[in-house]
Amino acid sequence: MGSPDAKIMTSAPSTHLASALRTLEAEREGIAALSAAMCDSLGASFAAAVEHIRSARGRVIVTGMGKSGHIARKIAATLASTGNPAFFVHAADASHGDLGMITSDDVILMLSWSGETEELKDLINYSRRFRIALIAVTVNAGSTLGKAADVVLTLPAAREACPHNLAPTTSSLMQLALGDALAIALLESRGFTARDFGVLHPRGKLGAALKFVRDLMHPGKSIPLIQRGAPMSEAIVEMSAKGFGCVAVTGRDGKLAGVITDGDLRRHMRPDLLQAPVDDIMTASPKTVRPDQLAGEALQLLNSSKITALIVVESDRPVGIVHFHDLLRAGVA
Repeated sequence: MGSPDAKIMTSAPSTHLASALRTLEAEREGIAALSAAMCDSLGASFAAAVEHIRSARGRVIVTGMGKSGHIARKIAATLASTGNPAFFVHAADASHGDLGMITSDDVILMLSWSGETEELKDLINYSRRFRIALIAVTVNAGSTLGKAADVVLTLPAAREACPHNLAPTTSSLMQLALGDALAIALLESRGFTARDFGVLHPRGKLGAALKFVRDLMHPGKSIPLIQRGAPMSEAIVEMSAKGFGCVAVTGRDGKLAGVITDGDLRRHMRPDLLQAPVDDIMTASPKTVRPDQLAGEALQLLNSSKITALIVVESDRPVGIVHFHDLLRAGVA
């Protein structure tokens, strides 16, 4: 006969799993409802919100209270990191002087599930007094916030994942998803590129992936080079001296004609290999990168091609070499 504790330990995992699945299902239904609303009445308001933000000369001021405030802070960070100057203003602090951080050139994105959050009223009044564009995110278009706003992003009603339908869960996820949708729509409408993203994310693994190949490559005399027509004995010496496991073959015009790797040596191993011309062994039209390509793109090419080094070319001429280890040291890989 098992102990009571053993029975609890046996049943607890299945109980917890069932709870997790109910939560995920409730939140999935909330996102599905949001997607359906976007294809209906919410779509026009969403497009108007994007245009308001695009045309603003100032910044996006994102605000909210409680869990909506936490989501607002994250939305502000996402907007800022994708090329839309934005910051979070705490609604309670706004009534104690932080209203001075908001100018008439800005646009306010205000989150409140009910639309009746008491702490937001001073911000609403301030936006109306100084004619600052106000975009509301609420489930209640007829609320104080909804009636005051220039654009109302009306969220569909959804049940919280909380079994008591009280703790903000599904509603918070829907607000966050809508904020992400705004940020990405603005990013795409402005043609914000990965390079632009890199300017705003210079640190960490993400920043490393957004470095340029020219920042990591070995230039000049570091490049293993051999001319067409040379014997393989010279190519092997050059390959061994430079230590990249490959050698670039160039024509008389200095343009890249091919690459020989240590794998090619193994595949072509024969008694007369040292006397064979490099032209017979090289791989023509090898994989290459440009100096202005992102390091992340170079890593993707290395992985997809199952190789360890890339010749960097400019106007078809070798100007550098980048090895997988270079990307590893830089934190890209």
